[in-house]
Amino acid sequence: MSDQVGGLASRLRQVAFSTALVMVIFAATKLISLVQTFIIARYFGVGRELDAYVTANRVPELIVVLISGGALGHAFIPIFSGYLAKQDRDGAWRLASMVINAVLTAALVLSALVFVLTPWLVPNVIAPGFAPATTEQTVVLMRILLLGTIIFSISGIFSGILQSHNHFLLPALAPIMYDIGILFGVVVLLRPFGLEGVAVGTVLGAAMHLLIQVPGLVRHRMRWQPIFAFADPQLRTVVKRMIPRILGLGVFQLNFLVMTNIASRLGEGAVSAFDWGWRLMQIPQTLIGTAMGIVIFPTLAALSATGDEVGKRLAMSSALRFILVASIPSAFGLIVVGQSLVSLLEGGAFDASASALVYSTLRAFTLGLIVHSMLEVVARSFYAEGDTYTPLWAALVGAVVNLGLSFVLSGVSAADAQAVYRLTLTQVEITAAPPIVGSVSGLALANSLATAVEVGILLVLLRMRWHGIEEGTLAASAVRALAASLAMAFVLAGMQAGWALLGLVGRGTLVTAVLVGIEVLVGAVVFFIVGWRLGMQELRLLVQLILERVQRRTVAVV
Repeated sequence: MSDQVGGLASRLRQVAFSTALVMVIFAATKLISLVQTFIIARYFGVGRELDAYVTANRVPELIVVLISGGALGHAFIPIFSGYLAKQDRDGAWRLASMVINAVLTAALVLSALVFVLTPWLVPNVIAPGFAPATTEQTVVLMRILLLGTIIFSISGIFSGILQSHNHFLLPALAPIMYDIGILFGVVVLLRPFGLEGVAVGTVLGAAMHLLIQVPGLVRHRMRWQPIFAFADPQLRTVVKRMIPRILGLGVFQLNFLVMTNIASRLGEGAVSAFDWGWRLMQIPQTLIGTAMGIVIFPTLAALSATGDEVGKRLAMSSALRFILVASIPSAFGLIVVGQSLVSLLEGGAFDASASALVYSTLRAFTLGLIVHSMLEVVARSFYAEGDTYTPLWAALVGAVVNLGLSFVLSGVSAADAQAVYRLTLTQVEITAAPPIVGSVSGLALANSLATAVEVGILLVLLRMRWHGIEEGTLAASAVRALAASLAMAFVLAGMQAGWALLGLVGRGTLVTAVLVGIEVLVGAVVFFIVGWRLGMQELRLLVQLILERVQRRTVAVV
């Protein structure tokens, strides 16, 4: 028993290290993304053209997510890993070839179908509130972006293959290459070609996302075969496991299509503001939740395969504790520092009114930061057991909640669905943040609350199935993180009051950036000190891991 516990502890330490590695790489990705975001904000602000681009990307993104994203990964990785565990590499590569060929075929067919139907889909289904010129531009952009879906259909499988080999570096670097392609479109192609140039850069980024992973496949001696054995039992098993996950992800993406539909009725700039808020919230959510979810999934799958219920509880609980300790202060930080962060985008077409609208949406997404991050691990706890139906039912409940709250909190009722509501940027108060409800920020709040319901359902079911989820430890970590975050927020609010007294507020982008940097650094230090004093074990483990890595490097050098 002691050997089993020691082995689990060693595995969790490796998970912590791998998570840190993925977080660092994801941070680099987000840094590049912020550069392109800054340029796009200065060029377009929140207006008609960016509304068109954001909307055009919805359906291509939906196709990628459904056929080669999370759905395929959660169905493919356990079976492919099983072949590797049995040392049956011929069977593994045969399965991989069948999946690649099937997914590529599906991507080609779906992309071609959407390409033809786009002129009807945009004005009738996706964004009925758009003006004719915006609709026309959306159609053109969507058709360009559909090329990227075909490339991503293969690249997503490559990521799954490498992750099955516990190779996380290249799949983590792939998003960086994708963002570099978009950055090329923004820096080089934006001025001569407009947003069509950004769309071309996005397709280029998709190609780079695929190519960066090829060396890893060569290293693991991948063998592709032109096999189309659709009746193969293993391929059918993959497809069977994918269906519930596809439906679950489809529900999630459908929520965004519904919210885009509603936002298009709120007036020019509403779609862009919603997307800005989502993208800014996704920065810490990706670093925290997605990174942990990717790394912990193989461990949960392995523990499920051996029937180690105690190990599963400890692994899942450890992952959730990390997420709580990281996401709660991040959410508080976004609320307190968020307005200054968003103001850094101001300039050109992105004026103070746009900044206020985006910040109001970001505030509403702060709850979503915590629960979306938790969902990355909680849902994977079911997928690790081969259960893809339970998360689907929870997602359906969340979708119903989201749909109802979206109409209520946005101010657009179902009875008024045919009317076009106008929410011009000039209506936004600059001196104070806009109210949470009755605007596009209401859509963000609806999404956050619905995700909280979904996570709550899954946690209750997981607790019943696993005879506990270390809830006492989780609650203690959450309370300590909340207390330390409140102390951090109090200090940051005092600093901001001091900046105002000194006349440093509104002194330009450079001064604001310096002040935000100081606030982030001081906030992190305050949270760490208070958390340490409160006995936050997660911080002590982090320090221990860092010291161990330093000691190992020192010994290696000596």
